Amino acid sequence: MAYKNLRHFIEKLEQEGELARISTYVDPKLEIAEITDRVSKMPGGGKALLFENTGYDFPVLINSMGSYKRMCMALGVQELDDVAREIEDLFKMLSKPKESILDKLAMLPKLGQFASWMPKVVSGKGACQEVMMASPDLSKLPVLTCWPKDGGPFITLPVIHTKDPVTGSRNVGMYRMQVFEKDMTGMHWHKHKVSAKHFMEYKKLNKRMPVAVVLGGDPVYTYSATAPLPENVDEYMLAGFLRKKKVELVKCITQPEIEVPADADFVIEGYVDPGEELIWEGPFGDHTGYYSLADWYPRFHVTAITHRKDAVYPSTIVGIPPQEDAWIGKATERIFLAPIKMTLVPEIINMEMPVEGVFHNLVISQIKKDYAGQAQKVMNAMWGAGQMMFNKILVVSDEGESITDYKKLAQYVFRNLNPATDIYLSQGPMDVLDHSCSKMGFGGKMCIDGTRKYEEETDNAYQQVPAPKSLDAAPIMQQFPEIKGINSSLLAMDIPCILVSVQKNRPFHVRELNEQLYTLPVLAGIKMVLYVEHTVDVTDLASALWRFCNNMDPKRDSFVIRKPAENGRYIGAIGMDGTLKTRLLDNFERDWPNIIVADDDTIRKVDALWKDLQIGPFVASPSLKYKHQIYGEEAVVEQ
Repeated sequence: MAYKNLRHFIEKLEQEGELARISTYVDPKLEIAEITDRVSKMPGGGKALLFENTGYDFPVLINSMGSYKRMCMALGVQELDDVAREIEDLFKMLSKPKESILDKLAMLPKLGQFASWMPKVVSGKGACQEVMMASPDLSKLPVLTCWPKDGGPFITLPVIHTKDPVTGSRNVGMYRMQVFEKDMTGMHWHKHKVSAKHFMEYKKLNKRMPVAVVLGGDPVYTYSATAPLPENVDEYMLAGFLRKKKVELVKCITQPEIEVPADADFVIEGYVDPGEELIWEGPFGDHTGYYSLADWYPRFHVTAITHRKDAVYPSTIVGIPPQEDAWIGKATERIFLAPIKMTLVPEIINMEMPVEGVFHNLVISQIKKDYAGQAQKVMNAMWGAGQMMFNKILVVSDEGESITDYKKLAQYVFRNLNPATDIYLSQGPMDVLDHSCSKMGFGGKMCIDGTRKYEEETDNAYQQVPAPKSLDAAPIMQQFPEIKGINSSLLAMDIPCILVSVQKNRPFHVRELNEQLYTLPVLAGIKMVLYVEHTVDVTDLASALWRFCNNMDPKRDSFVIRKPAENGRYIGAIGMDGTLKTRLLDNFERDWPNIIVADDDTIRKVDALWKDLQIGPFVASPSLKYKHQIYGEEAVVEQ
């Protein structure tokens, strides 16, 4: 369905019991984020929160898409897979041979539907321009400061509009915006993003780049700005398809080259001057659960701010998962399964992005396997597909088990896995936010082939041996005092993998420790050892996997074991280093970020405030769980 505006969406949330109104005063600096962090980590994602008393003229809506149900509501569907099925049906209809005039005539109604979903520029002003600030002033908006070491307040749900100066094609993206002055922010677009390419074109032309930033309106605009569309596909075509109604656009007032949705809540107009000096932007507590560290980015100068009379300021926080962005990612996972299947990987059956993998880090794909090497074919196709180029760990399974049952999936994958021959390492472009890469934006990738193997894929030089059902950790930890914890609980589930927390004290420590551990007879049959920092609680499997996925560069940090066995054969195994990397011990030359936790003062304030919020039983700060895992007090770990 199409929402008339953000207030309309709020009404629907309230009707469905999915909204909590908070009338008590809450400070947008740190307090709103701390409350939202507690709520968003409730089972199912808690409720959407409308903060009505922020000290500003505008209420703040947050966590509005922070559950499966609310994500479906935002997109106007009962189930996210409904969108994928509709896209797949469209692909099939368009690609079907049209042999007769009747076949062609049957297409006309659907083509008419397409036309009705295309964005349209309308004359005059929109509701988003009902009020124009006499002098644009970002300090009049309740922009959140989310985390204690953030560089300042950040606009976190900006729908950013740019155009290619040569072709005129529009791009709508989402990039955080740090507020520096009342009329100036940073523009945090990465080099891989389309807006950054537009910026480079303006730089060649030595021209100012017009930009418009939208906040609010139909929530489908926010989702579409995050969607991994091809460069030549207008995000408002996707929005029109999802809402089954065209997006009506109006020209900006001071930047008329740019059009924005008429029903938006706020429009921030301005420009970026490619000839101007960059600004030092950040740090920012990011969706990885770590601070993304400060760097140089363009300046965005505000020329006008307009808004609806009844405007609501939409926001989000990102940090240690799960947060609202996990549900936005789930929508992308489901919606874009069909295009991947129809255009790139026809054998794909399903895809899953576990929340612990924070989007690109860990992707599981399920395929219909018909021949040897098919998993590698899928690997290459997926690593070449749009934003999947940022994927770090790809697990490929076949139809043997459901990939949404993680226990059964792990059992199946490990049963089919020879770590010495079925794990493929590569290098390529990585997300700029991936701090584990030795070079920013470039690092290692791993594909774990957990499919059943054909004879051609089996190396007879290796043999499989059964793994133990349990492990006595005490003598191992006594022999290796640097080991602070061992989680062997997966062994009892027929998953031959253990997690080890280690306190490193010498160069190449984890590599050497891995070799030493695999000389122990008790580790025979254990195919994989995952190493994490000594501060990490390895008994908390979800948190340990989140830390591991973030901190490992697969090519640099994977150590394959080829252990001699009987009859001249071998046993394959692998260790992977998911610990913090330093200059001294790892020859790692980049700064390493800290994980994100709230400060003690904010936690105490929210504790005292909780009863007045009237949003349910007291919930302790999730940050308390991670306080002991940070190194120092700054966003950067001292090395």
